[in-house]
Amino acid sequence: MAHPYAGKHPPRILLVKTSSLGDVLHNLPVVSDIVRHYPGARIDWMVEEKFAALPKLHPAVRNVIPVAIRRWRGKLFNPGAWREIAEFRAALSVQHYDFAIDTQGLLKSALLMRGAHGLRCGFDRRSAREPLASCFYQRTFSVATGQHAVERNRQLAAQAIGYELDGPADYGIKPPVIARPGWFPGGAYGVLLHATSRDDKLWDEANWIELGHYLHGKHVRCVLPWGNEAEKTRSLRIASALPDAVTPPRLNLREAACLLGSAHAVIGVDTGLNHLAAALNVPTIGIYTATDPALTGLYPGAHAVNLVINLGSIGHAPDVSAVIAALQQVAPC
Repeated sequence: MAHPYAGKHPPRILLVKTSSLGDVLHNLPVVSDIVRHYPGARIDWMVEEKFAALPKLHPAVRNVIPVAIRRWRGKLFNPGAWREIAEFRAALSVQHYDFAIDTQGLLKSALLMRGAHGLRCGFDRRSAREPLASCFYQRTFSVATGQHAVERNRQLAAQAIGYELDGPADYGIKPPVIARPGWFPGGAYGVLLHATSRDDKLWDEANWIELGHYLHGKHVRCVLPWGNEAEKTRSLRIASALPDAVTPPRLNLREAACLLGSAHAVIGVDTGLNHLAAALNVPTIGIYTATDPALTGLYPGAHAVNLVINLGSIGHAPDVSAVIAALQQVAPC
């Protein structure tokens, strides 16, 4: 543990967690921890532009610094991309921090942080996801692997700034208040997050249809969001087999947070939006078919300890009856 911060002003901190959606969400409890120990702390967050809306949901995040590594990679011969990179570096260079903490633990995040004015902190060689990243920090810390990502993030920040962790994780966010469009369902509804980044993480469509019929029988309308054309086609196909199901237009992150935050329950595969539902303290079921939820699965915050259940694991998809049983436990109809 580093010496506790004892500056004359509340600490000025840059958090670096750039992607992906679930990883960014898993870093939100760090913000809550910091402001609980240092009220008035000034916290900025460096994040991929695609996920910039997520840190903004936390009231203690002062400023979001977007990066576009994914987009810049494909435009290295485009002068516009280099102008954006220069603007990013200029925006970072004018800020002065007491601590810059990289909880990503990757070479790219460590290099992005090099332009920050402040004590650069990160995982040590044995703890970082990419050991080479540790060479670019000014102070490194050992954090045991084999823990959930939320706790690893919290432990790194606590060691870097010098406070003791106390209590469970608190994501500290609420659904944004936005005007509800005409398609938005009235009454009780459940969100079925059937889409994910890999085919081996999918749950059979027949399972979704059976689950949807169960929800309909309990007077809970089904909503099936999507993010690309293939997912839209799948949403429409599943919805066509269910009475009164809703396939909304494509949603941005603020709209998705609004939808998830008012749901009776959210059931999803291994996808970032399911983590968002759990972070919003909504009854949430995680369905795992090709990944182990122990390290990066749904992780309930302080206000949702009894509202989140992970089912399945690598090569062991849960059946519909297991999902219904879990749903009856966290969100009885």
